[in-house]
Order: sequence, then C-alpha cells, then structure tokens
Amino acid sequence: MIEEKVKARANSQCELCGSEENLSLYEVPSSPTTGVDSTILACSTCVSQLTGETEPDTNHWRCLNEAIWSPVPAVQIVAWRMLNKLNSEPWAQDLLDMMYLDEQMQQWASASQADDSREPTLDSNGAPLAAGDTVHLIKDLNVKGVSFTAKRGTAVRNISLSDNPLHIEGRVNGTRIVIIAAYTKKA
Repeated sequence: MIEEKVKARANSQCELCGSEENLSLYEVPSSPTTGVDSTILACSTCVSQLTGETEPDTNHWRCLNEAIWSPVPAVQIVAWRMLNKLNSEPWAQDLLDMMYLDEQMQQWASASQADDSREPTLDSNGAPLAAGDTVHLIKDLNVKGVSFTAKRGTAVRNISLSDNPLHIEGRVNGTRIVIIAAYTKKA
C-alpha cells in the first residue's frame, strides 16, 4: 500500500535524481511520522550513498538542484541533509542558501545531526549551534584573503557546521567564510 502510493507520487522515478532503474523505498531517518510522508522512492545509487555504504559522489548529487524544490517534505529533508554533507562544495552551499525549510522541517532535518556522537559546536555563551541557525558576530573579524572586516553585530544566517566543532561556516558580505564559533552569539 505505501509502496504503491509512493511510486504513484514519484511517477516511478527516483525522487532525488530522476533515475528509473533499481528503485526502492527509503525511509527517512529521524522522521516525526511514518508511512508515505516519511518515505521516498530512490535509486540504488542514491540509497547506497545516503546510507553510507559508498562515499558520496559529488557529481551525482548535482541533481539536488531539482529536488530542493520538491513539494514532498521528505524529499526536501533528504536533499538538505545531503547538501550539508557536501557543504564544502560551492554549488552545494549555494543550493543550501536557496533552500527554505520552515521551523518544523528544520528540526526534522537537523534531527539526524543530533544523533551524531560528535562534540557539539557552541557559541560564546555555551549555547549549542545547529546547521541553519542564525548567529551574530560578537567582535570585528579580519577576513583573510579578501579586503573587508566582518563587523561586530553582523548577522550570519543559515550557518553550516564543519568537522571541527570549534568552527562554523557562513556568508558575510556575500563571501563564504569560516568563523570561530566562540566569536558568535546565537540569535
């Protein structure tokens, strides 16, 4: 029953890359619901990379420029999570910057990150930061490689976390920079 509904919704194509071969259901981890609303139809290439069986192929995931606009929340969540994994790629960060998730969907998308056993990234007050948060700079920062200073009080929206829990990434004056988390305050 679920499989039939998901296949009909997806037009028997992978909801992420559009492939019509080797399709299967993929239950989105940490979903607040079950059934059709938390399941997507995905090809074996997408599923193997989503589950970690194979390393993410950055070129394969360029297909997410279509998936981020899907009307299906589960597809948007999977796209957001994969783009966060690939956030070192400029095109992936640009897609993340274009994406909008309401507060409830942002919580769902971030839920898998809360399951990680990594050390949390904390702001200057010790508040935990999550991908997608907005922070304010608490001091002027000289940005290496460009000719501007990120001024105290500047809002940095839709941050992403790095592998180092002491750093975050975000856009200031249109430039993507790495910021020491201790120099920020969660908005």
